[in-house]
Amino acid sequence: MLYRIITIVGGLVFVVALFALLWFLCRKFLQHHGVTEQLSDRATVLATWTFAGISVGLVFAVAGAFVLGPWAFYRTLRGHDVAVSDGAAIWWGFGIVLIALGTTALGFFGFLVAVGAF
Repeated sequence: MLYRIITIVGGLVFVVALFALLWFLCRKFLQHHGVTEQLSDRATVLATWTFAGISVGLVFAVAGAFVLGPWAFYRTLRGHDVAVSDGAAIWWGFGIVLIALGTTALGFFGFLVAVGAF
């Protein structure tokens, strides 16, 4: 029973870590493209919608996260008037989703190994 509680708490920590990583990557993306006004708020909105896209995509199929996450990033980015082409925005979104999900998945797998789940 203790391992189940530890695994659930660990899973929740990694969900928070995924959002934090998305926020950090979105902030760096906006800084790279010269956004300075309300940077933290804009990064939060961009990360929130990207996280929502990933979450809905994970419900349908794991591959859906790599479709809906970048699409949500692109759609949200269009509302922020950042000077980046549509194709580049989609590829940036895909890269951010790939890095964030890959890092979080590796960390969670390491956590599961550490608690003896694997």
